Amino acid sequence: MTTPKAESADVALVLEGTFPYVSGGVSSWINQIIRAYPEIRFAIVFLGSRRADYKAFKYALPDNVVHFEEHYLYEDLNAHHQPAMRSGDPEAFDLVNQLLDALGHGADNAQTMHILRQLVLEMRPGGKLKLEDFLYSQRAWAIICAAYRDHCSDPSFVDFFWTVRIMFQPLWLLARVATELIPVRVTHCASTGYAGFLGALLEQTRGTPLILSEHGIYTKERKIDLFKSEWIRDNRNVFQRDPTELSYFRQMWIHLFEWMGRYCYASANPIIALYEANRLRQVADGAMPERTFNIPNGIQLARFAPLRAQRPATPPPVLCLIGRVVPIKDIKTFVRAMRRVANELPGAQGWIAGPAEEDPSYAEECQSLVRSLGLEENIHFLGFQKVEDLMPRIGLVVLSSISEALPLVLLEGYAAGVPAVSTDVGSCRQLVEGLDAEDQALGHSGKIVPIADPQQLADAALSLLTDPAAWQAASLAAIARVERYYTDTMMFDRYRAVYEKAFQQAAGVH
Repeated sequence: MTTPKAESADVALVLEGTFPYVSGGVSSWINQIIRAYPEIRFAIVFLGSRRADYKAFKYALPDNVVHFEEHYLYEDLNAHHQPAMRSGDPEAFDLVNQLLDALGHGADNAQTMHILRQLVLEMRPGGKLKLEDFLYSQRAWAIICAAYRDHCSDPSFVDFFWTVRIMFQPLWLLARVATELIPVRVTHCASTGYAGFLGALLEQTRGTPLILSEHGIYTKERKIDLFKSEWIRDNRNVFQRDPTELSYFRQMWIHLFEWMGRYCYASANPIIALYEANRLRQVADGAMPERTFNIPNGIQLARFAPLRAQRPATPPPVLCLIGRVVPIKDIKTFVRAMRRVANELPGAQGWIAGPAEEDPSYAEECQSLVRSLGLEENIHFLGFQKVEDLMPRIGLVVLSSISEALPLVLLEGYAAGVPAVSTDVGSCRQLVEGLDAEDQALGHSGKIVPIADPQQLADAALSLLTDPAAWQAASLAAIARVERYYTDTMMFDRYRAVYEKAFQQAAGVH
């Protein structure tokens, strides 16, 4: 597959594990943004885990994507020649020790960020902190041994040693990418994490203005992943473990993501959230309040409004969860809720419309749960579907997620006149019940339920599907809300202003 290459671009979009390889809300939004500004030349820098994890593009690259490059953070981590003995640069490792000492004094220590920014510069090609020294030097070995001895009682030393390598080695790759990237006027990151680290490094080394727009809060979502992960070993026996205490392994990963987030926040201006609760979370995590503001998602009304004429007068007994089959979407709660729904409405259907290849073992667990509950005739895994094909045939859009931001799928359903039942995550209560008095006066466009509560999820769905008047009222509220507050033209106008301001800043810098 050939991808476009250019000598320069206007905006570098730095994307971690999303567009164009992975479908979903963030990727759909990125596709929207690129296509909204055909006059802007975009370069896409895609960061993935390993090449084998990403098969084919799920989205065609728009014509104004003039440059595409991809880098894999965990590819060939061990592809090095037989190492020779190295001592490591004393000045570089003095900075490492200073950073470790500063980290011990708490997250709000300004000195920590100062040392971190110094250290990052030395990770670039030609810098004093070389990847080979991190991997093979005596000084690095001494630091790893000391950290294990002082803090780590749970995993074996071998597990600890390789985890440290896996965590930090990608930073040298990103430092090289930042050095070699084509000239761009502005960098736009859709998350903190490794993508935000690269964006911040471009701002620090080139003075390239950095726009950060977070759909979810990356650090929060990675914490959820780490709390639930089974691949992080804990070799302590039952008498050694404190159930309220995170293992040092998990703490290391969490601290890495926290500090990559802080490094990105220190360089980004503006820092954009989708809704107020997330903006406040950004500030709590280290973002300067004066740099933060909200731009809600918006959808193309013309794409979905015609579907309203195709919907039946009474609610179809079809509950549709549109999303990836991954743990954060909590598909299992949806499945369990469908058992109760099917008991009351034997003909009810539960559709799960989204790719299942991201986490095959979880997808198999979900399918096994369907079989164990005897729901083979009621629940169907449809894979990736065009949303327009689904909306006229369904009665409710359902979100059972344990974490969301401002989900596009709810807005798409609203534009087609489909009410929602959603867990109380992200901005979902705002979308269903309204933000302020004016918004709330439009009425409820569905129901909000607690996380991981199949009974309440089922009861909320049944209350709408078995009451045509309530379903119709929710449908009308949904249409009114999306038309007043969540159109793509509103969103595009605000992002156009963001880009124009960044271009002006770039012209001033250069």
